[in-house]
Amino acid sequence: MIRRVGYHVAMSVVSFLWVAPILWVIVISFRSFDDVAANGLGSLPHSFTLSTYKSAWEDADEFRALINSLLVTIPAVLLSLGLASIAAYGLARYSIPFRRTILLLMLMGNLLPPQILLIPISRFVELIGYYDTLIALIAVHVGFGLGFYTFVLHGFMRDLPREIQEAATIDGAGPGKIYSAVILPLTRPALAALGALSFTWIFNDLLWSITVIRSGEKMPVTPALLGLQGLFVSSWNVIAAGTVIAAVPTVAVFLRFQKHFVGGLAIGAVK
Repeated sequence: MIRRVGYHVAMSVVSFLWVAPILWVIVISFRSFDDVAANGLGSLPHSFTLSTYKSAWEDADEFRALINSLLVTIPAVLLSLGLASIAAYGLARYSIPFRRTILLLMLMGNLLPPQILLIPISRFVELIGYYDTLIALIAVHVGFGLGFYTFVLHGFMRDLPREIQEAATIDGAGPGKIYSAVILPLTRPALAALGALSFTWIFNDLLWSITVIRSGEKMPVTPALLGLQGLFVSSWNVIAAGTVIAAVPTVAVFLRFQKHFVGGLAIGAVK
């Protein structure tokens, strides 16, 4: 009994410490500038206002930054998972020469620290004429995510029963039909889990955005929040409101795919 009570108390403390920074940001986002300036960021709120969200949305042009993030994130996620599923299908279900070497080479790209690739990537997209474009940012995310996604999907597809593919082949289905009508539906839990993860990673990306994009009107939401620090030097309530707004899409995607996300992780853990 004492152990159970101690466990619940400890977990309650850990849970509070986990969500405390998030609650702190939300509280600040509803405080007025005068309240924050007079009492400090760490004090209890003495005011309540929604004007901070209006300032972040209109004055800081966060709506355009969110649109830029979605214009990058949605195509990058779809392209990454689509190409990775095709590559994983070929490597996992057919006897392609050196397929293990190919898979390791694709995965090696994810082992390199991104910091050492910033200058080469920046120069490369500049040489091919795509610097400061959202297309370049999409291509970077697809290129760096493809190896990891292929590796995960390869392990999932490899363990699917061979009899399913053999039965489809006897019924006259070709490789393309087997991929689209048999393998891809069975891989849906893994795709949903990777989709939720990749959406979060790409939507919240900062490093590649400031490496490839220069113009302020093309910046995704995360680097745009950095710009708020310069535009509103001491308006931390506006910055907090902008942070809350920026978190809404990723939270919505996670809640939408939570069931598939947990299921995909559980399947991977069992295997």
